[in-house]
Amino acid sequence: MFVNNINPILFDSEFISIRWYGLFLGLGVGLGLYTLIKLAKRDGFDPDQILLIALWLILGGLVGARLGHIIFYNFEYFVSKPFEILMINHGGLSSHGMAIGLIITFYLIVHFNKLAWRELIDLFVLPIPLIASFIRIGNFFNSEIVGKETNLPWSVQFPIYESNPISRHPSQLYEAIIALIIFAILMLVRNKLRNAQLAWLFLFLYFSSRFLIEFVKEYPTFVGLSMGQWLSIPFILISIFLLIQKSNIQV
Repeated sequence: MFVNNINPILFDSEFISIRWYGLFLGLGVGLGLYTLIKLAKRDGFDPDQILLIALWLILGGLVGARLGHIIFYNFEYFVSKPFEILMINHGGLSSHGMAIGLIITFYLIVHFNKLAWRELIDLFVLPIPLIASFIRIGNFFNSEIVGKETNLPWSVQFPIYESNPISRHPSQLYEAIIALIIFAILMLVRNKLRNAQLAWLFLFLYFSSRFLIEFVKEYPTFVGLSMGQWLSIPFILISIFLLIQKSNIQV
């Protein structure tokens, strides 16, 4: 059993405050961009164009993540305190909202610029699980998205999360490890899948694992499932359908 007494604030001064979550988010995005550009050059894409698209996707993903958290998880609170919507430094990002934001942003980019979306989408999904892994490590350092009670040897207590801490599943680390495994799988099969099949495989693997990991998270449930599980189901079903259909769709 490990006691997580890590201070969420890495550095604090009169002028600036740096949190562990922000550090890991920055590291994840930086490493993700490096991986993306390196693969883009290898595959013959224009790295400048890819970087520009990636920056727009980061912006769209963050907006979607924030709106997703507001709409799906804490709508009444933000309606009563609308100024808190802009306070991202107070926490509150949704991975499902981020996925929706990324999809909408990507659609707008390829549609208005008439780009070959099937090739691009298989490239852009590759760094996503890598970034997701770093985000979950940041969640662990932040003592948030904690797991349910357990007596397993690798259980963790979060004194910052609760005054009378109990031993819990380190669900954040579970997700971080799974995301790295998904990244490795995508890298292994990327040359064998075409026509957006890699993207649909990513959606299936990520949201299926997300659905399963929710069973050990400390979240309220509705009709036996958490909000995260209900939101994962459409992504799982759509990805299965698209894998079967072999992406015979138009943008």
